Amino acid sequence: MDTQADILKRNGMSITESRKKILELFLESDGALAHADIERNTHTAFDRVTVYRTLQTFVEKGIIHQIPTTDNSILYALCRQSCAQGHHHDNHVHFICTQCDRTICLDDVTVPGVKLPGGFKPSQSAMVVTGVCKDCQ
Repeated sequence: MDTQADILKRNGMSITESRKKILELFLESDGALAHADIERNTHTAFDRVTVYRTLQTFVEKGIIHQIPTTDNSILYALCRQSCAQGHHHDNHVHFICTQCDRTICLDDVTVPGVKLPGGFKPSQSAMVVTGVCKDCQ
């Protein structure tokens, strides 16, 4: 398994304490994280701007991806496939548990293709399913 430093090096990024700590949270998480989760769980006094910029850089580099939520906020999850800078390949379904509020990437469940009318060109598709997760049943 890659370490934080390995992932940062592979993506041509300098290795800073904030990047390592934030990436560590994603590597240890089994679900998606919100900006507030990251601020609360780094156990270090990183300011909001540092966290925000780190998240944006990780998204741009293809390390994490964004997940839309039903309340129009954004969650972030580690990319599990071969994503690269500017090219996300996380075409999977996201599941939000209505009991525990956890958001889980369902890597083996792909978003179905959508046939768009002429003149429309998709750049990204996302699918969110809500219900009760296996741990809460």
